[in-house]
Amino acid sequence: MTYALLLVVLALVFPWGAAALARRLAGVLRPREACWTLTVAAVLLAGGTVAALVGLFHVPFLAGLEQLSLTRVVEVWPAVVPLACVAGALLLTQFVLLVRRWRRHRALLARAWRAAGVGHGDGDLLVVADSEADAFALPGHRGRPGRVVVTSGMMRTLRDQEREVLLAHERAHLRGRHHLLSAVTDLTTTIHPALRSVREALVFHLERWADESAALAVGNRRVAAAAVARAALAGSGRSHAHGYPLLLVTSGPVPQRVEALLLPEPGPPRGGARRAGIVVLAGTVIAAATAALALAYGLHEFVEYDARQLIGTGPPTGCSSLWSTLHALFGAGAS
Repeated sequence: MTYALLLVVLALVFPWGAAALARRLAGVLRPREACWTLTVAAVLLAGGTVAALVGLFHVPFLAGLEQLSLTRVVEVWPAVVPLACVAGALLLTQFVLLVRRWRRHRALLARAWRAAGVGHGDGDLLVVADSEADAFALPGHRGRPGRVVVTSGMMRTLRDQEREVLLAHERAHLRGRHHLLSAVTDLTTTIHPALRSVREALVFHLERWADESAALAVGNRRVAAAAVARAALAGSGRSHAHGYPLLLVTSGPVPQRVEALLLPEPGPPRGGARRAGIVVLAGTVIAAATAALALAYGLHEFVEYDARQLIGTGPPTGCSSLWSTLHALFGAGAS
């Protein structure tokens, strides 16, 4: 049972360690690269988890398709049926949660568009009459292009240059299609709970990406920092009844965002040691994400190969190569 247990452990444990590595890797990259790193890592880790579960779930069915007796498989690996049932239950749960989360995203977007329908403005800007300070990027929906939605309360709170920062920030969200990165990563959290930390890190780096774009647009990092701080302070404790929660101006840890804006513009990582560290961390994330895929694929290949060998040599007598392979894969499962 050693290797069977290893497969389960890898499927469940790898995402925890790889998620931590992905967050660390994102911390040494520029915001744009950090966002893509976190999103890709989340997708790979979720895919690896699903692949490992599918591999476990399909072993009994694969044996049936290859005209092998499930009884004989159970003799070699007694845990195959319980593990397949658990894997199937987890896959079904993940699917239900994924559908529910997707429908929630669509409902939130539709609600935000209805709330923004009372706004007025020119071009991509909608100003909603509301005393609460709020601002967010509203992604396109049902053929309507994305808009920047700002309440009149927020407009009164900010000074002229700070308004420019706010609008540039939200337009950066729309231009970079940040809602897609955020939604994809949020959906992966239904596959494995370890990916929730990746989602939280992505929220911060998406805001940092938009902050840097806004600072570049106005040409003054201190003004950008002041605008972020003032908007966050004005919007703190509000209900955000009009907002699309994935792209609110007050998202992410604001003090860290302000602090980063008060520093020079981030550049590419420098130094051979730092680049080597990034390569090692990236390689570890990719290896952790693909290991479960490789194990699931290898399990199927072993079973299919030995099934063909068994069928080609006639009815099994004694311990066939299939059972030798299963013993090699799963240890002394029958003992």
